[in-house]
Amino acid sequence: MNLYFLVEGRTELNVYPAWLSYLIPELTKVEYFDKVIENNYYLFSSYGIPYIETDIINAIKDINSIGKYKHFVICLDSDEATASQREDKIINLIKTKAKLTEKTSLKIIVQNRCIETWFLGNRKIYTRNPQKNSHFIEWSNFYNVSIDDPELMKKPQNYEQSISNFHFAYLKAMFNERGKMTYSKNNSREVQKESYLKELQKRVDDYPGHLKTFKKFIDFCVSIKTLINSEKKKPDGEKRTN
Repeated sequence: MNLYFLVEGRTELNVYPAWLSYLIPELTKVEYFDKVIENNYYLFSSYGIPYIETDIINAIKDINSIGKYKHFVICLDSDEATASQREDKIINLIKTKAKLTEKTSLKIIVQNRCIETWFLGNRKIYTRNPQKNSHFIEWSNFYNVSIDDPELMKKPQNYEQSISNFHFAYLKAMFNERGKMTYSKNNSREVQKESYLKELQKRVDDYPGHLKTFKKFIDFCVSIKTLINSEKKKPDGEKRTN
């Protein structure tokens, strides 16, 4: 069972390997796409749109050339679009520009609105009576992400940048309110921790319907882990698939 991950940004480049080590420890990361053998994954970052669209086409060429990947997993932000709109755009791109070999299935994980939106779901990080960070005080009054679904949060009328940028700024302010904790694109160590991931999983368990796109990612990982373990139980002479 080999997987090829194409992610959008530099944060994902660090977070996904950390999370996969907890969720699917049976998988081992390789540095080059053509080095997969069995139960490996390769992860490549496009560092944002529009590069990811070109990288999708090139990735398909690489995948088809070696024929060893079971899944091609694309992880990207929805930004100002809906999750379904972003997914449809990628599917249409692949239909017109490239074609995956039948050995490989496509899985699209849309981060709605961005990966920081998922991170906002950790209720333990949220300070209920903020005192220090003026932005967090203002924004927590605008939208309480500890109670309401972060994926449904828009932005204040006076916020000039995008919704995704607002979610990122909200997360930074939420961390800053905690004092010693920080978050940035270049410093995502806190969200890489297993304890942080478990809090996000607890959020979707305790609040059904929240963080739907994050749950889609978790469900996919559970399915892969189950398949790998079922393959291990097969008799030695029975054929296994990558």
